[in-house]
Amino acid sequence: MTGLSIQPFRIHVSEPVLDDLRQRIRRTRWPDQLPEIGWEQGTELEYLRELLTYWAEAFDWRAQERELNRLTHYRAELDGLGIHFVHHRANHSSPIPLVLTHGWPSSFLELVPLLPLLTDPMSHGIQGPAFDVVIPSLPGYGFSDRPRTTGITVQHTADLWDRLMRGLGYQRYAAGGGDFGSAVATCLGRDHPESVIGIHLSTLDLMPYLGPGSRPLSQAEKAFLEHHRQWWQAEGGYKAIQATKPQTAGYGLNDSPAGLAAWLLEKWRSWSDCGGDLESRFGRDFLLTTLTLYWVTETITSSMRYYYDDHRLGAVGPDDFVSVPTAMAVFANQFLPEGIPPREWVERLYNVRRWTVMPRGGHFAAREEPKLLAQDIAAFFST
Repeated sequence: MTGLSIQPFRIHVSEPVLDDLRQRIRRTRWPDQLPEIGWEQGTELEYLRELLTYWAEAFDWRAQERELNRLTHYRAELDGLGIHFVHHRANHSSPIPLVLTHGWPSSFLELVPLLPLLTDPMSHGIQGPAFDVVIPSLPGYGFSDRPRTTGITVQHTADLWDRLMRGLGYQRYAAGGGDFGSAVATCLGRDHPESVIGIHLSTLDLMPYLGPGSRPLSQAEKAFLEHHRQWWQAEGGYKAIQATKPQTAGYGLNDSPAGLAAWLLEKWRSWSDCGGDLESRFGRDFLLTTLTLYWVTETITSSMRYYYDDHRLGAVGPDDFVSVPTAMAVFANQFLPEGIPPREWVERLYNVRRWTVMPRGGHFAAREEPKLLAQDIAAFFST
């Protein structure tokens, strides 16, 4: 850990912060909703009112806090930023170091179910190597510091993660993730191939280069891009706001628990394989722990600002290619089944060595189908 300041970290939220949260929920000024629209125009009113009543009157943050503190938390100082991470070592000899990264509107909590499966795979019926698992919180998320400047992109984050892993004593390591975590893993593989054994992705985040000199699109790729265009036209309003005016949206979401919950939970419902029933996939207490994490750390605005910074990163260039071995776990119910990317699309940017189309699961794979994901990670790195 030479040159890297790492300190143990314990979660504790003061009681006045929790009291203020409950009081704000009770004082929510609710909008109207037309009775026939359901979730069509956003988060459904009746569901949200019921959930927030539970958040204010029955949700036990202290129980969640105690459970989370059973994990091994640290904070490291990297480029003047305090970065929170969970670090669990394998129960077996010769483990593979693995850094896993979450995305938005998620947190390190999404990846926690993978810890026992990857650090002690044999005990959970998983064939393959054991892992030392590092799960950082992205800059501006949760218990990581909020950046004091712009320019904190996935590329910059990948450089931080490389320093973190080396500071933990891992000169060679694996990487994985979904959403922004997929982009961070991609940048790790592209920019630090001397350190990265391989990368495992559960979603795609970066588009390959399609400019002059690129090969013509296949029919499957054309169909995928048309689906992609239609999906973003219908669902991409949040990204347009967060990539251009996150500060404006942040005032309301940082001040109103109802606004925060509506903004985030609509994505957890829309992007997961839940069939429209959000709590059939994610327990109510997990969803509220995620919301409380954003609330008590006041990181919703800084989390959205990650879109603003990345929007200005620029497109993937003609010479960009991730040469390290790459596995793609395609969770078929992410957004819509017909939105599955064809393998040749992914091979434009990655050295694809493993391709697995999953029978179920969506965008939040580590929380929706942790065993399927852990099995695929172990199978890939066993080679």
